[in-house]
Amino acid sequence: MPPSPRSLPLAPDARRVDSAGWAALLLGGAAIGFAPIGIRLADVSPTASAFWRLALAAVVLWPAAGVRSWRTDARGHEAPAARRPLFSAAILIAGLFFAADLGVWHLSVAYTSVANATLEANFAPLFVTLAGWLLFGLRVTGRFLAAMALTLVGAAILIGPHFAASGRTLLGDALGCLTAVFYAGYMLAVKAASRRASTLQIAAGGTIVAAVAALPYALLTADRFWPRSGRGWLVLVALAVVAHAGGQTLIAYGLSRVPAAIGSVALLVQPIMAALYAALLLGEALTPAQLCGGIVVLAGIWLAQRN
Repeated sequence: MPPSPRSLPLAPDARRVDSAGWAALLLGGAAIGFAPIGIRLADVSPTASAFWRLALAAVVLWPAAGVRSWRTDARGHEAPAARRPLFSAAILIAGLFFAADLGVWHLSVAYTSVANATLEANFAPLFVTLAGWLLFGLRVTGRFLAAMALTLVGAAILIGPHFAASGRTLLGDALGCLTAVFYAGYMLAVKAASRRASTLQIAAGGTIVAAVAALPYALLTADRFWPRSGRGWLVLVALAVVAHAGGQTLIAYGLSRVPAAIGSVALLVQPIMAALYAALLLGEALTPAQLCGGIVVLAGIWLAQRN
């Protein structure tokens, strides 16, 4: 007999979904929306920027995890947690998923538009629910199937023009979709880890694991591994501190208070903010097809969360 959906890491629990969790997810999504801008401005290869993002963020998060450790009690209130090991099975899995997520997504941002890469990565909520159905017996309704169909239509509108473009651009779109699979695994692992670890423990432990996993990949694939200027280092530090240390910590906190399948709706702010940043800072305006496809994709993902 499959486990009850209420026992699953992605299912709602008995705690009230509070405003602090939603606010953290919204702010975290807005912070992560800066990530593709940092990738474009960095003077290192995309896979190298993925490693430096993780390594520099670990420098900030590891000491912070040891200074103040908090956990959420049964009523949803935070209290000092007993000191626990920094790494657990769930945190190790989250770190590996996140390394794969960033390694693929940084290439996607380099190959296709910021808007496409970010929207495609946010297909993750669909994979969260599909994982619940396939692995845990979570009930899937007709509404979710309709949402999936709507999202696929939006993806076709979004990616369709790139079929006539270069293979590099189309590859970027494919990598963006693959990112969503890894991101879904990361979200589920973070939700599972939050039952036994503090927000900072999850963020620090997962980042360290991801950095170690990303290093050999970066060394083997990056044409430019080391930043070549002070400005290059500043871009990587901003990417690590704003998009990663800030954004991922806020998201880990939010997911500890909000069910993963439902809370991921708030993260839809990420592609919206990324497109806005790209328009303002990179001059990358949305085409009519991107705007139409993006609206349809966001509508489909939103509908999927009402499953």
